[in-house]
Amino acid sequence: MSYFTDLGLAEPIQRALAAKGYTDPTPIQSKAIPALLAGRDLLGIAQTGTGKTAAFALPSLHRLAANPMPRKPAACRMLVLSPTRELAAQIADNMQGYARYLNLQVDCVFGGVPVGKQARRLVQGTDVLVATPGRLLDLIDQRALTLRHVEIFVLDEADQMMDLGFIHALKRVAAMLPTKRQSLFFSATMPKAIADLGRQFINDPVRVEVAPQSTTVERVEQFVTFVNQAEKQALLTLRLQALTSDGTIDRALVFSRTKHGADRVVRHLASAGVKAAAIHGNKSQPQRTAALEAFRQGSCPVLVATDIAARGIDVSGVSHVFNFELPNVAEQYVHRIGRTARAGADGIAISFVSPDEKAYLRDIEKLTQVKLMPLPLPEGFREAAAKLPAPAAQRREDASPRHGHGGGHGQRHGEPRGDGAPPRRFHPRGPKRPAGVKVHTRRAG
Repeated sequence: MSYFTDLGLAEPIQRALAAKGYTDPTPIQSKAIPALLAGRDLLGIAQTGTGKTAAFALPSLHRLAANPMPRKPAACRMLVLSPTRELAAQIADNMQGYARYLNLQVDCVFGGVPVGKQARRLVQGTDVLVATPGRLLDLIDQRALTLRHVEIFVLDEADQMMDLGFIHALKRVAAMLPTKRQSLFFSATMPKAIADLGRQFINDPVRVEVAPQSTTVERVEQFVTFVNQAEKQALLTLRLQALTSDGTIDRALVFSRTKHGADRVVRHLASAGVKAAAIHGNKSQPQRTAALEAFRQGSCPVLVATDIAARGIDVSGVSHVFNFELPNVAEQYVHRIGRTARAGADGIAISFVSPDEKAYLRDIEKLTQVKLMPLPLPEGFREAAAKLPAPAAQRREDASPRHGHGGGHGQRHGEPRGDGAPPRRFHPRGPKRPAGVKVHTRRAG
């Protein structure tokens, strides 16, 4: 099938698709939609960015609209579970667009914002609820939501759900869902643990696989630069300075393995005049939303993220992905570089690999069956790196005098000394006096 009009979707849905300029379904949409319209459960294996949201949203909205029912208090007819707040918000936004000409309500709940407001919004019930697992269970535990009336259940990005430790939450949700329902299970990879999880949710599913598991996007040029860990920041800064100044980069994603590492990268880039923002789990939801929106609008050309942003963040115009640190799970590399080369565009992925990360690189190349092309350090790299300014906070720390006791260099009580000697013990009442020495005190008059 080459046109959405051939899939048998309701006219209001086709009108919404036409308003978005959609004419041809993607492979997963053309394979999944007929089976879902027939009421089958579905097991979908596809990389992010292949059009999964429309693949499950369009036939589900068609089914709900064809069987209108009054909303039940604190209930939903369709539940979509997503691993991250950003992906949940994106799914809900897309579904609202598809349902714009239908009398269906779409709501979204996730952590990081007050639960009371979300609970009040669900008092009258909703048709479609998109949620993260933690906040979903919060609402259920507060008796602000019941899953007794769910007709359609969607579990998206199941492998990332497992990576983020949601397995126990998912088992609780599975026990609360009605036995009679349509279930859709999507994952980019299908190891045994994910397949076992899928059997708890889906029954006799149609299997739809639109690409070999864990293959990388063909239009992404993949490079590797071997560099010492201590030199990565300077290399990233110089690369981004050069690429942003000549207009080569429109938007670039930088992936760090840790939250504090992401913040540190942003501080260094800012000191060198490269505008960047960080997004990770320690940021408040308003901060994460503002950073992502600035990146989407182009006012902040560099977004530094942990793997929370590796799935489902559909931002057009990402020309480069930098792996500041390689992920220790090879599959995550596939999702990271999938943020570029979207919607038919080309993309570039550059990984900085230190000596202790070479084993991760071997795992990635074995999984993807792609040999990353070596990209040497820029000419005069170390000389240019020496001229880069340090962040203001670091300059203040370097300039401040250190105070301590007896050459202890200001270390706290019990901290190891820099020379490797045992930690000094500081006594709040002064040094311990030698044995046999009496101290005479004068009685206060």
